[in-house]
Amino acid sequence: MHGNLPPLLILLAAAVVAVVGCRRLKLPALLGYLLVGILIGPQMLGLIRDTADTQSLAEFGVVFLMFSIGLEFSLPKLNALKRAVFGLGMGQVLATILLILPVAYMGYLSWPAAIALGGALAMSSTAIVSTLLNERAELHSPHGQQVIGILLFQDLAVVPLLILIPALASGGGDVWLLLGEALLKAAVVLLILLYFGQKLLRPWFHVVAKARSSELFTINVLLISLSIAYFTEHAGLSLALGAFLAGMLISETEYRYQVEDDIRPFRDLLLGLFFVSVGMRLNFAELLPNSGLLLVFLTLLIPGKFLLINGIGYLFGSPSSVNWRTALSLAQAGEFGFVILGLASEHHLFPASVEQPLLGAILLSMLAAPFLIQHSDRLIRRFNNDEWLLAAASIHQIAVQSMAADEHVIICGYGRSGQSLARLLEQEDISFFALDLDPERVKEAAIAGDSVVYGDASKREVLLAAGLSRAKGVVITFDDTATSLKILQHIHNLRPDLPVIVRTFDDSDIDTFKRAGATEVVAEVMEGSLMLASHTMMLLGIPLNRVLQHIRKAREQRYELFRGFFHGLANDNLGINDKQQARLHSVLITEGASAIGKTLGEIAIDDLVSIKSIKRRNIRGLEPDNSLHIAAGDVLVLLGLPEELAAAEFKLLQG
Repeated sequence: MHGNLPPLLILLAAAVVAVVGCRRLKLPALLGYLLVGILIGPQMLGLIRDTADTQSLAEFGVVFLMFSIGLEFSLPKLNALKRAVFGLGMGQVLATILLILPVAYMGYLSWPAAIALGGALAMSSTAIVSTLLNERAELHSPHGQQVIGILLFQDLAVVPLLILIPALASGGGDVWLLLGEALLKAAVVLLILLYFGQKLLRPWFHVVAKARSSELFTINVLLISLSIAYFTEHAGLSLALGAFLAGMLISETEYRYQVEDDIRPFRDLLLGLFFVSVGMRLNFAELLPNSGLLLVFLTLLIPGKFLLINGIGYLFGSPSSVNWRTALSLAQAGEFGFVILGLASEHHLFPASVEQPLLGAILLSMLAAPFLIQHSDRLIRRFNNDEWLLAAASIHQIAVQSMAADEHVIICGYGRSGQSLARLLEQEDISFFALDLDPERVKEAAIAGDSVVYGDASKREVLLAAGLSRAKGVVITFDDTATSLKILQHIHNLRPDLPVIVRTFDDSDIDTFKRAGATEVVAEVMEGSLMLASHTMMLLGIPLNRVLQHIRKAREQRYELFRGFFHGLANDNLGINDKQQARLHSVLITEGASAIGKTLGEIAIDDLVSIKSIKRRNIRGLEPDNSLHIAAGDVLVLLGLPEELAAAEFKLLQG
């Protein structure tokens, strides 16, 4: 054990440094893991050896990745995106594989190797693309929906490739016969698992859930997923396929979200190790002599894939700007490319002179992906003339429709909250102009006569076209911190005097929005607490004017009365254990505590936490004045982040 500890420490230290660096640069963590593998692997510094144990652990990373994909499998989701999934997605994957098959005709690779190469090149990075689109608030845009649909089909296409490649690679007979046997075996396994799994899984989860033990629940999830993976592997298929089926079975139960939350730490840790092991496989001694082939693969990936996806989008009648953005987002390889490449290596389909350039091209394309997506707007404006015309036409349309509006309220986001606000404004004869990024919602609302247009409120020119210079106020109705801060920045630069109301979920971003220029911040959880308290007080006979006074005071103090709450196990089980959210914590001053006899001013913990109240001998609510002396038996109720609370408690008790 002691002999294995230094390499493990090196691996952990390098991973932490690399991932922190990637986070600072706003890059996905998996790129950090890949770079760690390259740097400390046997081909460079040689600090870690690429052993069978490392590869076995890395394989479990793929298992949990496929398990997560299975959890996301949803027939309603497939149906909602069926055009993108079974049109664009299927077309892109099949076209990529078919375009690579002539390589086998020319005799450069075998048929199984050509299919594996096509499958690896067809994949894009779900982790990188979905993360970056989410940060840019583009997941629900037209190109975002196309991207998600294509990624969804790529994820599903991995499953038949996991069956197809080993069957073709086994050789030694009629290929079609072997393929038929593999598909028949897969069909039998699927039938057994899907039929009996559906009948047994839900009742078994009910039994485990009744024990009310989070540890037992997690152990059960690991047992189910790994058992099914083990079964499929011994049936002649693969661990990854079994993990996908396990996730798909659990996705049909009511325990899906809890399972997803429990499995995430195992998945992220083992996936990190998988990407490290991929980086360790990069051999520069083999790569450099074959740099020409590396450039060929890179050309097939970035420019080639861009042109292919753009062309398929054109055939399906998508707008030019949407096709360009979709193609730029997907013009890279992905994590499943590594899975397929690993499967091909296991069956010795590629010589090192092909495997190393392909591995290098996949890595480089993934490193380029964040920059392509982040600069997509600039690239499209430079090379696609239609983009300028479409953007100008869109801005012109917004400006024309808002021209009659004066002294109006701009509503950013026309979802449920935005529509409710609009109805109340109409009753008071206050004009409004709404911006939303859901084309179907905009279409339906516009037909109904609502003053709403399709537009991205986080863009300066869209706000100006919506009549920002003439507006009476702006309301941001969606809960998206990054986008809301962009809007606030534009308004602060253009109309710093304009009142802006921002909606948020809880109290964690109230101060951030206030500093950014928000006039008022409406926190859903806090407002819900206020309404609950007001109804309770009125039912208890407290006069209405006093109830309103309490509500007004709470709002004026930015919900100070309701800031923070005592966390418990139930909150952690529900995923409400956010490390960045302030919480309440009670500290009992025991005999011998360092704080006894000192004043609050002398202890000086107000730089760490806020002291909400002090309880002394059953008297609650003592004013936390700096001159108050602390006595044994006092209970201090503190508000702060978990780390700050721990430091303050240590200071009170230990000094």
